[in-house]
Amino acid sequence: MRNVSWGNTYWSRVSNWLVLLALGTLLAACGGGGGDPTIDGGSSGGTTGGVAAAVSVTLYNGAGLPSNALSSTTPLTAKALVSDKNGAPIGNAVVTFSSDATLVSLSSTNGTALTDAKGYASITVSALNATVTGAGKLTATVAAGTATVSGDASYAIKTAQAAGAKMTLSLLNGGSASNALSSATPLTAKAVVTDLSGKPISGALVLFSTDNALATLSSSTGTALTDDNGMASVILRPVSLLVSGASTLQATTSVNGATANSQANYVLGATELFALNLTFLPNSIAAYGSTTMSVDIYSGDIMTGGTPYLGPGATVRFSSPCILAGKASVATDVAANNGKATVVYRDLGCSNTDKINASVVGSNSATHSSLPVGSPAPASIQLSAVSPAGKSIVIKGQGGLLRTETATLTFRVFDTFNKPLAGQDVTFSLDDGAAVTLNKLTDTTDANGEVITTVNSGTTPTTFRVKAALKSSPYMNTYSDSILVTTGKPVQSGFSISVGKSNVEGWSYDSTLNTPATTVTVLLADQAGNPVPDGTPVAFQSSLGAIGSSSMGGCITSNGGCSVDFRSQEPRTASNPPVTPCNDVSNGGTADKPWPGLALICASTTDGSKPLFVRTAIFLSGSHAENVTLLDGAHSVSLDGSAYDLGTVKAADVRQFSVRLSDARQNPMPSGSTVSITNMVNGSATISPTSVQNVFPHNAFGVDDRTGSNIQGNQGSWHAVTINSLTPTSCTIPLTSTFNLTVTTPLGNTTSYPFKLAFSCP
Repeated sequence: MRNVSWGNTYWSRVSNWLVLLALGTLLAACGGGGGDPTIDGGSSGGTTGGVAAAVSVTLYNGAGLPSNALSSTTPLTAKALVSDKNGAPIGNAVVTFSSDATLVSLSSTNGTALTDAKGYASITVSALNATVTGAGKLTATVAAGTATVSGDASYAIKTAQAAGAKMTLSLLNGGSASNALSSATPLTAKAVVTDLSGKPISGALVLFSTDNALATLSSSTGTALTDDNGMASVILRPVSLLVSGASTLQATTSVNGATANSQANYVLGATELFALNLTFLPNSIAAYGSTTMSVDIYSGDIMTGGTPYLGPGATVRFSSPCILAGKASVATDVAANNGKATVVYRDLGCSNTDKINASVVGSNSATHSSLPVGSPAPASIQLSAVSPAGKSIVIKGQGGLLRTETATLTFRVFDTFNKPLAGQDVTFSLDDGAAVTLNKLTDTTDANGEVITTVNSGTTPTTFRVKAALKSSPYMNTYSDSILVTTGKPVQSGFSISVGKSNVEGWSYDSTLNTPATTVTVLLADQAGNPVPDGTPVAFQSSLGAIGSSSMGGCITSNGGCSVDFRSQEPRTASNPPVTPCNDVSNGGTADKPWPGLALICASTTDGSKPLFVRTAIFLSGSHAENVTLLDGAHSVSLDGSAYDLGTVKAADVRQFSVRLSDARQNPMPSGSTVSITNMVNGSATISPTSVQNVFPHNAFGVDDRTGSNIQGNQGSWHAVTINSLTPTSCTIPLTSTFNLTVTTPLGNTTSYPFKLAFSCP
């Protein structure tokens, strides 16, 4: 007898069927009908809703035979049989399959399946990937009332045998094999990929590569996918028309766990191309017109005429004298299409017959043809520049720094397209009677369309204009702007000086570095009453304080004037005053008259032959009103700070008086000081003016002398005060009014003088 060994699972199935057969026989003996439950299609089946008592699991291969050998190419089908305690199969039961997820995957999303009428639940078990190996166990679990019943089956995973791959590579010209590559004859590279049995593999990525100094591939990445026939292809072309040599095309792919490659050699020959038959349409153009240029491409020997070249890669370069000069526009390098290169030539002012050259890039030969281009007509003449920029020159012989006696005028001639026009004769002329010299009467426009003439000044101030006219068309003309001829030099009568403040709070206070006490401004004019040219230097000197800046003790004029800062600082008394043009008696100056707290300022320049100067004065005023004089009609009193009795007036009358305010040196209080009535009792008051204005040095009669040369007497400011009763019409009892006259300087220093006045009733 042959010894046959079956697994426990097999005998379990046999015993289950034997039990079912016995139960069927018993039921038949008891009068029950029905067929054999082991026969498919019988009327009796598994129970539904029974309690599971046993689960058996069996693994089957693709042939339906029991197997525990699993790989990525050979999945297994797992069948779990669920039966009750009597061995009867249970249908419609939920079976949960589980296994090592690092080894296998299950066909059911959640690993569950329902048993059929025969008590079977099935699921497919697959290796997780082609690289995993090992052994595992598949477990099937089903609910048994409040408990669970399970069964399992073991499996082993081995690496699947790769299908392998192989490749063949061929080079084709049209449909024929060829390894001769040129620009005229590109090659098609075809790689066919199959498995080891020769079956085509589709979707395989094939990488092509070759010497990129010789040839290029139609795929920018050098890759292509195989089609259903296992074929991938690319086009192989020369890098340029001029390269030559031999190389190898390689193709490789990785598929089915294997790498396949192949290669093919090719030879590359340079292609000699040249251009012929340069034509224009139209054959000639007017100024600023355009034409279409065409040239044919040939390959082979130029001496024998060659043959038309219709392939890619040919670039034609166009050039001409006008193109190089920017007087014509054209796309210089043009790719040929179907054996012909075409481009538009546009005139930008060539004005001549232009010789056009056309050559294939890389070729040593060229074809050429001449294109007649019309000349543009002049349309306008315009003034484009005048020097000096201020359009002012000085009288002949006057000269001076940054001054000129010559005006330079530039005109431009433009054509009908507003382009500069070269080669045009232009004449120049002056207004009738202009006392200047025109140095050039004619000129010819240059490449920029420009002509230039110059004019020299005469001996008298005047204005003039220059007329420029086209010689061929005199009616086409223009005029320059008016140009002024002046002396340009300052004159003493046109030299003035002024100050921002004439009395600054500077006897006891220094100015800060960035805040001057005031500014001093000078203005200069020439003999014609015009501001002197920019750049005229002016020097400043001061007997007290400081004037100017650390970089310059003066200023440079702009638009005929300039300003400097004056600072209050030591010295405040003129112990050693500077020698200046203003106090130089030998040269027309006036001797200084020293005065405490009065800064004498001299500003000077020159007309080129002698000094010019002006002077002014600034008070360094004290901060307290220490000299106050009351003028009451013809009576004057110096106030000493005690309450001054103004006497008695009727309530219906007004009391008026004046005060003169000055500091300890009899100089005016600082400009901007306020004068007010404070602490007023039993009265009202007005004062005018309410502030100290600019006060300039003056003589004993009050006549201003801003130079300070004739200063005399008290220099204080006068203020009128009016006092009124509060009851001018309803006075019932006499009252005494008291008040203070208070002076407050810009820096906040105050001085007060008390007064009293009695008001009587009728």
